[in-house]
Amino acid sequence: MKYRLAEESVAPPAFDVSVPHPARIWNFWLGGKDHFAADRAAGQTATEAMPLMPVIARVAKRFTRTAVRELSEDGGIRQFLDIGVGLPVGNDATHEMAQRVAPDARVVYVDNDPVAVSHARALLVGSGTGMTDCLDVDLRDTGEILEGAARALDFGRPVAVLLSAVLDFIPDADDPWAIVARLRDAVAPGSYFLITHLASDIEADAVAAMADGYGRRAAVPITPRGRGQVVRFFDGMTQVGPGVVPATGWYGPDDGADVLPAYFGLGVKQ
Repeated sequence: MKYRLAEESVAPPAFDVSVPHPARIWNFWLGGKDHFAADRAAGQTATEAMPLMPVIARVAKRFTRTAVRELSEDGGIRQFLDIGVGLPVGNDATHEMAQRVAPDARVVYVDNDPVAVSHARALLVGSGTGMTDCLDVDLRDTGEILEGAARALDFGRPVAVLLSAVLDFIPDADDPWAIVARLRDAVAPGSYFLITHLASDIEADAVAAMADGYGRRAAVPITPRGRGQVVRFFDGMTQVGPGVVPATGWYGPDDGADVLPAYFGLGVKQ
């Protein structure tokens, strides 16, 4: 029996367009159209301090897109939990990429931005796809994510958990490492975790200035982290590929940037 989106008729919740949100700011950096003046102002302030932010956003999207395709084709993964999904730009949504390889692939999207959730639901309903769902939940509410995702995903089988550009918005005080550990403990062996994260120890002055300017405008501050802190997210897993390395370590230079101040990593639970 195919699982169909349960919230098709739910009206989009109200939101304050004067408050910038990470999902819409990243959409601005990616060249999308789903952002408001406050989001553009916050994004522009960050870009003035660190002009590479749009490049980082684009390469992070490329990394996720490539991983979904390769995990589907070569890894046999048929379940994806995409947390902090953001707003679509082009035809590169996770369910579209996964279901090109395997039409029965199951995908659950999670975001706490009403605009992102509304877009994801419209995208799913419009495509008529099965085996999908979208949850309006904050990453910190791990139990609620797992409970909701279990409507469409079988946690007794491997799942790919996508955490691209989302852990940056969880401060140390909220222990993002414990959040990832709870997700890791809930999924089956053979599950993959993808993480992209802004670096604090590459182009440190520019990154710090960007984070400061961003934090003064946005409701949710950003927390860049050093490589050792990002590696900790993969505790209890085996890193694959080149490991946790700067973004260009996976693909080489991009737009003339030899090293982008962001870490990308992929790990598998044994």
